[in-house]
Amino acid sequence: MAGIRSTDQVFSTCLLTGGNGYLGKHIQQHLSACNFEISTLGRRTTNTYTVDLSTEVPIIDRAFEIIVHCAGKAHSFPRNQKQKQAFFDVNVTGTKNLLSALEAAPVLPRHFVFMSSVSVYGLNQGLGVSEEQPLQSQYPYGRSKIEAEKLIISWCEQHGVTYLILRLPLLAGNNPPGNLKMMIKGIKKGYYFNISKESIRKSIVMAEDVAKIIPKSLKTTGIFNLTDGYHPSFQELANLIAEQLNYPLPKSIPKWISKMLIFSAKKFGFISPINAYKFQKLTSSLTFDDSKAREILGWNPGKVLEKFKIKD
Repeated sequence: MAGIRSTDQVFSTCLLTGGNGYLGKHIQQHLSACNFEISTLGRRTTNTYTVDLSTEVPIIDRAFEIIVHCAGKAHSFPRNQKQKQAFFDVNVTGTKNLLSALEAAPVLPRHFVFMSSVSVYGLNQGLGVSEEQPLQSQYPYGRSKIEAEKLIISWCEQHGVTYLILRLPLLAGNNPPGNLKMMIKGIKKGYYFNISKESIRKSIVMAEDVAKIIPKSLKTTGIFNLTDGYHPSFQELANLIAEQLNYPLPKSIPKWISKMLIFSAKKFGFISPINAYKFQKLTSSLTFDDSKAREILGWNPGKVLEKFKIKD
């Protein structure tokens, strides 16, 4: 059983999981600049602790003031049962194994930070969704994040460790992953177009701003949505990317035409459930309220449309 750390000690050491991932790299860079001593845990041999959390409980042989848990299986649409189970193996069992390792470490941490997702709400549309929204995700990614959150809250409360759960939307930054990466590729190849001329808005946040809030909130316990506060439209993002690439602005097609094409393709079996799911997400606004983080954490991020730069 780990010992209990004195509460008057200055934060200086951090164990970071998922440091090789997109967000993890931003966090590691910023915490290093803030003079934290960082150790990393992950599957690559370049980590301080080389381990697969989905199958192993690591041996943590030293004390850390802060744990930043970024490791996880990224959001994607599973095509079979094996892919569905992988979310729970990585995001739930991985979290459980990390907590078991911390309990066996020489000293308990003082603070635990978890990178969760707005996917826990299970919504495809909505405006200004707050942290009070019920967690109703029916997809493996969102469900696994819900279970991981519950494990962390229970463990931290049981052991007197403060915790910060950050529910993140789409991440932006240099060479972004996910939907932004696909948008950039589509604009470069000339096959991207906006669906509808309506202002379909999505919450988004700069990865570097997420990293910056961590050392500012080390004694705070709570669950927080993070966004840039502006929630740009797909059209605004696509136009910004095209301008930075010096490509023509993407064209838009009417929403009703898009729906008709999708309906016909589904009816005759030309489109899979995954693409129908993606289409639904592309044609509905979904934004989240980050006023709680602004009030309690002093969250004051930059607007993505002003900070986002493509780096080839």
